[in-house]
Amino acid sequence: MAASNDRRVVVLVVPGTPTWAPPGRTPTAWHHALTEDTYELLADLAQVDVAVAVVAGDSLTAIRDLTWPGTPVYAVSAVNPVLEAIELAGPAAAVVAVSHDVPDLPGLLIGKLFRALGSADLAVTPATDGSLAAIGVNLPIASWVQEAAPTFDSTLADLEACKPRRHALAVGPGWHRLRSAADIAQLDPGLEGWDATRSLLRHN
Repeated sequence: MAASNDRRVVVLVVPGTPTWAPPGRTPTAWHHALTEDTYELLADLAQVDVAVAVVAGDSLTAIRDLTWPGTPVYAVSAVNPVLEAIELAGPAAAVVAVSHDVPDLPGLLIGKLFRALGSADLAVTPATDGSLAAIGVNLPIASWVQEAAPTFDSTLADLEACKPRRHALAVGPGWHRLRSAADIAQLDPGLEGWDATRSLLRHN
């Protein structure tokens, strides 16, 4: 494991309670498929440690069962889940928090956030629906980032209004989240990965 002064961590932030599912699938099965695929793509990243944070729910054990042995899995509150997950993932130089519903997110986009954190306090991957897919933060967390308390439901406008200087916030290339049945059309069947999600969608 790298020393804390150059250690980089990716933490997957998972809602504790499933919220929706495509027709014919259960919310729990869909929630687990998205989480498993997003975790697997993060676990494949080089030169980063991976952790999982479960937000205010009773599914901690079930989510732990989706991870590789040795992966830290911990609970966070619903009050400020992203920054709490980031703080618990330390000590590190930088942490990127990733939403659980991006099973086909290219690892390159995570790398871009870490590079942006070389000069920015906060770096984000915007989602096509106006939310955020990933949030990267330098540690220790800057005071303005603490006050902004970014979550995956934050908007770029929210964060732009809070930043104290021009380059304090970096915005990476956008991606999509799977938050409704309409979002499924954004998945590219030609891309490798997202096997659990793909299998569930094929299941009759």
